[in-house]
Amino acid sequence: MTTRQKYSILFILGGLSALAPFSIDMYLPAFPAIAKGLDTDISQVALSLTSYFVGISIGQLFYGPITDKFGRKKPLVFGLTIFLLASIGCALSPTINWLIAMRVVLALGGCVGMVVSRAVVRDLFPVSEIAKIFSILMLIVGVAPILAPTIGGWVLTVSIWRTIFYFLTAFSLILILAVIFYLPESKNPDRAKSLRAGDILKDYRDVLQEKTFLFYAFGSSIAMAGMFAYISGSPFVFMKFHDFTEAQYGWVFGTNAMGFIIGSQLNRVLLNKFTSLQVITFSSLTLLTVSILLMTLLGLDLLTPALLIAMIFTFLFSLGLLVPNCTALALAPFTYNAGSASALIGFIQMITGAGVSALVSVLHDGTRFPMAFGMFFCGTMCFFIIMVLNVKVKKWRTELA
Repeated sequence: MTTRQKYSILFILGGLSALAPFSIDMYLPAFPAIAKGLDTDISQVALSLTSYFVGISIGQLFYGPITDKFGRKKPLVFGLTIFLLASIGCALSPTINWLIAMRVVLALGGCVGMVVSRAVVRDLFPVSEIAKIFSILMLIVGVAPILAPTIGGWVLTVSIWRTIFYFLTAFSLILILAVIFYLPESKNPDRAKSLRAGDILKDYRDVLQEKTFLFYAFGSSIAMAGMFAYISGSPFVFMKFHDFTEAQYGWVFGTNAMGFIIGSQLNRVLLNKFTSLQVITFSSLTLLTVSILLMTLLGLDLLTPALLIAMIFTFLFSLGLLVPNCTALALAPFTYNAGSASALIGFIQMITGAGVSALVSVLHDGTRFPMAFGMFFCGTMCFFIIMVLNVKVKKWRTELA
């Protein structure tokens, strides 16, 4: 593979990775306009966000076995085409219920990019480079949520909310053309692979029986759920509890997002000197320390806004280091069923994130405790799964051998 081909592939995979963040965040500034245009309220519009998460969680499980059987490109083009048509459907929505339904279809199409981008990295790059490649993709995943609402807000200043979905239509069309003409097929079709429900469940069971996958996939997913706890709880904490303005909250959100970006890019440098396991050890220990310190300062009533921002920044910085390496190690044992493994990682991340977000909502009591506890729970559980439980199981297996 030439350097030019490598960067061409990374550019396309970056676009596929950005598709979900743009689908989620770009239309957020348009909630009031959508509510007015469809004669409903914002709480109903918010259901279109919930429906998207449902679709993106379930859809990944279907694409995993499909991409293992038919190769990566054909299912990718198929899914992106569904996304394109669903974007048009969202733009033409006559009612809120139509929009909610179209958002499910949008997610079912768009989630193929998440599955295939991880699987293609596993297919095309040696194991020693995978963590570095995922760090580059993490840069896109970190920047996209910052850019998407800004672009959405700009679109609203020059046009109507429906134009946002036409933007997604154009974005998906560009990706389809790029995939067809510039993305090489990274896996030959496997005609022997069955798509019967029982066989698909067996594939996923085989993936889950791989202990390396189990610990690193669940460990990184629970850590990522800490970010969901922050995202779901931070609007209240900063804008209601601390009386930040919307502009100030935007700066806080952008600053903390930079922590994730810096961590993911520093990871590429660290991997020149340290192994993925060493970086994971450092980052999980940092997550544990920050999580305990966060709850301690909160309990002692010493958690000022500045300290809270510093804690969140460090938490997300550690995630930027942890997630690419955990994803690389989780996928490393798989070749023929890398698509199923990739899909399962995405499903676990989304379900875990949704569960922690729901926990933060249920615990809402008008204080900073729900968000802080959600991050504490995720940080400590990540450390326990990867650095305690994983080590104990490895020791136990060694003794049995």
